[in-house]
Amino acid sequence: MSKRSKIILIVIAVFFIAALVWFGKKNKKGIVEYETETPFRTTIIKKTVATGKVTPLEEIEIKPQITGIIDKIMLLEGSKVKKGDLIATVRVVPNEQSLISARGRVDNAKLRVNNAAVSYKRTKNLFDKGVIARAEYEGVELTYDQAKQDLKNAQNDYLIIKRGSAGSGGSANTNIMAQMSGTILEIPVKEGDQVIQSNNFNAGTTIASIADMSKMIFEGKVDESEVGKLVNGTDIEVSIGAIEGKKFPAKLNFIAPKGTEEGGAVQFKIKADVSLDDKFFIRAGYSANADIVLVKKDSVLSIKEGLLKFDKKTEEPYVEVKTGEGTFEKRTLELGTSDGVNVEVLAGVTKDDEIKIWNKVSKDDKNKEN
Repeated sequence: MSKRSKIILIVIAVFFIAALVWFGKKNKKGIVEYETETPFRTTIIKKTVATGKVTPLEEIEIKPQITGIIDKIMLLEGSKVKKGDLIATVRVVPNEQSLISARGRVDNAKLRVNNAAVSYKRTKNLFDKGVIARAEYEGVELTYDQAKQDLKNAQNDYLIIKRGSAGSGGSANTNIMAQMSGTILEIPVKEGDQVIQSNNFNAGTTIASIADMSKMIFEGKVDESEVGKLVNGTDIEVSIGAIEGKKFPAKLNFIAPKGTEEGGAVQFKIKADVSLDDKFFIRAGYSANADIVLVKKDSVLSIKEGLLKFDKKTEEPYVEVKTGEGTFEKRTLELGTSDGVNVEVLAGVTKDDEIKIWNKVSKDDKNKEN
């Protein structure tokens, strides 16, 4: 081989090596290294939040037994009362027509009594002399006794219409008493207001509402998609808007069997007994939220939800697992419970797999791009 041929071969070899080096660097520069994370074990707790309020467990409304006008109110809202304490008095304002009619019935009853008394005295005198039989005498005596009873009834009716009750117990109906021990939540009437008695056709006027503030419950609503996971007796935590930084333990004791539609979604009412803290005074009607644990799984294999992708056709969740430098393979996953940040992985990856953080490249690759 001539010297010239050797020089040409050497030049070609140099160019070939240079080309290989140049293409190698170019390909290496095109590889983007993504950061990765491995699955981990953690406790996943899925919760729901029920919005509602705290109310007394026992609350009653006091209504009058007669129609009249509030004469005097003895106590104020917020006062502590015991059963039988006087709250207010009602003054009876009789209907004039009813009063006149009752007065007329009394007068008629007196006439019948006077007439029966005359007949009774005459018949008794004849009976004592042996002129008439006992049966005739007893018949007249019965008529006289019935007339006296009719007079008594008419007089009682007149007194009830005039002052609200009959006899010495006249204050029984006009005095409004507490029917239970507790706190007066509300007195929606004032002195001079007219009140109506409670009967079969009318609920009556509420004079006061009383509740036992030492026993409070949480009343809230949950969505139909979550109510099936609730169980009576579950421990929950209640946060009250007016009391910051404090959570009150409570126990779920009621789940409504029927829901109500609100804003296009079906909501179910729940109730829970709240354990109070003597350091805090809870007022009836405070708005509150209840944290309810739906599912709790300890030490399960999990990944961050941010690592997930979803197939455009099947919508199945998957991740990309590292198989080599700059290379990843698709792995379809079977998922379990999620808390919104971490999700349980039932199948698809192991604890040693390196999962691509698809929206985050390595620092070295960022520097190369810059």
